[in-house]
Amino acid sequence: MQKNLLRGMYEEAKKAALRYRDIFGEDNFFLELQDHGLPQQKQVNQALLRLSQDAGIPLVATNDVHYTYAEDEKPHDMLLCIQTGKKLSDENRMRYEGGQYYIKSEKDMRELFPYALEAIENTQKIADRCQVEIQFGQMHLPKYAVPDQEEAAPYLRRLCREGLKRRYPSAREEQWNMLEERLLFELSTIESMGYVDYFLIVWDFIKYARDHQIMVGPGRGSAAGSLVSYCLGITSIDPVKYQLLFERFLNPERVSMPDIDIDFCFERRQEVIDYVVEKYGVDRVVQIATFGTMAARGVIRDVGRVQDLPYAFVDGIAKMIPMELNMTLERALVVNPELKQRYDTEEEVRELLDMARRLEGLPRHTSMHAAGVVISQEPIEEYVPLSLGSDGSVTTQFTMTTLEELGLLKMDFLGLRTLTVIQTAVRLAEKAADTRFPWMRWITMTRMCWPLSEREGQTGCSSWKVPE
Repeated sequence: MQKNLLRGMYEEAKKAALRYRDIFGEDNFFLELQDHGLPQQKQVNQALLRLSQDAGIPLVATNDVHYTYAEDEKPHDMLLCIQTGKKLSDENRMRYEGGQYYIKSEKDMRELFPYALEAIENTQKIADRCQVEIQFGQMHLPKYAVPDQEEAAPYLRRLCREGLKRRYPSAREEQWNMLEERLLFELSTIESMGYVDYFLIVWDFIKYARDHQIMVGPGRGSAAGSLVSYCLGITSIDPVKYQLLFERFLNPERVSMPDIDIDFCFERRQEVIDYVVEKYGVDRVVQIATFGTMAARGVIRDVGRVQDLPYAFVDGIAKMIPMELNMTLERALVVNPELKQRYDTEEEVRELLDMARRLEGLPRHTSMHAAGVVISQEPIEEYVPLSLGSDGSVTTQFTMTTLEELGLLKMDFLGLRTLTVIQTAVRLAEKAADTRFPWMRWITMTRMCWPLSEREGQTGCSSWKVPE
């Protein structure tokens, strides 16, 4: 429509505007006015005023925003060069000229459109329609489909009791009472915090992996302190033997989402994710995005390249940044007196560092998290925006910390090549030797994911007995 107005094709623009109004409805379609100092926009705006009167379509004033404040124009131009691989001196490069692409105040907009103040009022009306309230602290865990219409909590308790018998077949009465007491405490905590379905979901896809000979790690992190996890086969480390604390994993006094990091064979990790997608729905299982940020040394090199500074000079400044965790340019100026002295005395160094400090910490690129997968109760787009990657993969636009704040379930499906090597070694050893030899039994016991036969009265890799 604006292209038609710019070409002087008023009647064609009017037909397009009326067609859009019929599609969206009279109350939902507006003619947009913008003014960033471009002569073409002034020409189009005058035609839009006429079109609004002729067609009875209201106006709305907006501003194209690419940075927050007016003084961010130069850092934004620098960032565009970094993202597009250009230099500031390149003539034919992407740029936003005029410095008007920031968030303008109502006063600024009224001064910009004194001839269409009703368009400013309509801007506020549309903003009021777009009011959204985001709820925090409310969980949106998916429901596990329990077989035979059984309730989730009794089903989990039954699985845990069966697992307790398999894990501790030789426990005496007083030891058994202690184990049952701890198991009941953990189960009651899990139920009161609303995480029954969480444990069933994790148990289910780990069971799938083991049933399909996909190697699973023995468990690590705070989840290893849970007897429930041990009885379900989520972990293979006995929390009683090693005196591990369940409260480090789940604590009613410090409510937080449980976090079980699960390691799978690197080559077959995707099979487990595909199973989860098939079970809960492709619109409810999405991998999580992560953002690579511009770190202290890297941003100096990027800014130096865009400014077309000599490589040796930029490299020398970058190497003056200490190689420490979470190092920032601000801190580097404090801990490195030589860098501070050059910053104070050399204008070229000061300009380089000042621009780098403006860009430090900003997202450099978006990628897929190595392990994070979110599983939601409803289609994921009901809770968070999604992004489509160049390879066709769908990810969330929010990082995992934000997803947890929104009450969404985040799982870590980590692929480890170490497990792949172990699984291959076991398979080759079994193929090369007869399993009747005693040393072959030892190899079988070292497996990290498959349980020994119930006939032998134990599972996993451990052959210890409950201490007296």
